Amino acid sequence: DEIPTVVGIFSAFGLVFSVSLFAWICCQRKSSKSNKTPPYKFVHVLKGVDIYPENLNSKKKFGADDKSEAKNKSAMPKNSLHLDLEKRDLNGNFPKTTTKMQGSPDLENSSPKHFAERKKDSVSPDSLKSITSLSSEDKQDKLGTLFFSLEYNFEKKAFVVNIKEARGLPAMDEQSMTSDPYIKMTILPEKKHKVKTRVLRKTLDPAFDETFTFYGIPYSQIQDLTLHFMVLSFDRFSRDDVIGEVLIPLAGIELSEGRLLMDREIIKRNVRKSSGRGELLVSLCYQSTTNTLTVVVLKARHLPKSDVSGLSDPYVKVNLYHAKKRISKKKTHVKKCTPNAVFNELFVFDIPCEGLDDISIEFLVLDSDRGSRNEVIGRLTLGSSAEGTGGEHWKEICEYPRRQIAKWHMLCDG
Repeated sequence: DEIPTVVGIFSAFGLVFSVSLFAWICCQRKSSKSNKTPPYKFVHVLKGVDIYPENLNSKKKFGADDKSEAKNKSAMPKNSLHLDLEKRDLNGNFPKTTTKMQGSPDLENSSPKHFAERKKDSVSPDSLKSITSLSSEDKQDKLGTLFFSLEYNFEKKAFVVNIKEARGLPAMDEQSMTSDPYIKMTILPEKKHKVKTRVLRKTLDPAFDETFTFYGIPYSQIQDLTLHFMVLSFDRFSRDDVIGEVLIPLAGIELSEGRLLMDREIIKRNVRKSSGRGELLVSLCYQSTTNTLTVVVLKARHLPKSDVSGLSDPYVKVNLYHAKKRISKKKTHVKKCTPNAVFNELFVFDIPCEGLDDISIEFLVLDSDRGSRNEVIGRLTLGSSAEGTGGEHWKEICEYPRRQIAKWHMLCDG
């Protein structure tokens, strides 16, 4: 009789222990999920509404600029926001509501004086009026203005970019004399974060009001980054038209005091500094005994897109010059669809003279295109008269013959 009693007692204790252990594991999983870092690189807030289902601890809507905007959002019924999000089409567009697309509520409520307090290149009241009252001749030359705001959230360690609106865009559709604009944004130089807004139909003054929050970017690295905005117009039947671009180097921009409102003129595409053309790693060795120059094209990185549809197909053309006359040329194989190409190709050039005084070498990074002429992505020249790193590299190979010396170089405009 005692054995079944003992077995029953042990079974009861085992059952209680198993239930307790299971409950403890569930509680641990729930607490770990609540404290877990968001699994995505960024959060996209569309007109102040977080369109992602994940919840953050002490969640804060980064899209709100001030108390007045928070009051306006609280006054709107929540059901209407959910209905608007459910009614979006496949392109992420909302039904036509012309009254909401004329201007951003943030910019309408904020005076031009408020803009001037936090930025150097602010627009005055006269310039704001002039943007909307341009003559037909000026509109052909001007590509419009982009309005946005920057902020760094120290609590979340997140960089926040709010694309507010664009004004005075040119008409890309000649029949309707309007555009279907949207914006692509990339954080340079690594291009890890690539986002885009929704398309707004038939408007030259699109009000996007979309917020992108990027996690995992330390505040100390903000100064080394550059924001690249590409303004495009959607085309259903062909490639999207490129309206223009805006480059914002973050060096010298102070975000520790809070949100910074900015605006920049949209410029033509590819009108950019050489730092936006990418970099090329080459290795050179001068053999004085055989009077030959060995050139190794190693790698290229951060190459820009050649067109809107996709990445470029880069290859490198190497030209050898003697007294400004080309005497030899080589080229690498084409690397398909990559901004960071690995070539590792070696070329040996015979030098027609003693020494390298009258010799120079040119590297052209091109995008292979079967349907049209190959476009030059960037250019690099090494020689005694070259400036910057090109001249320094050439001086080293002259001073240390028979030594293979490799260096990264910034590409210049082609």
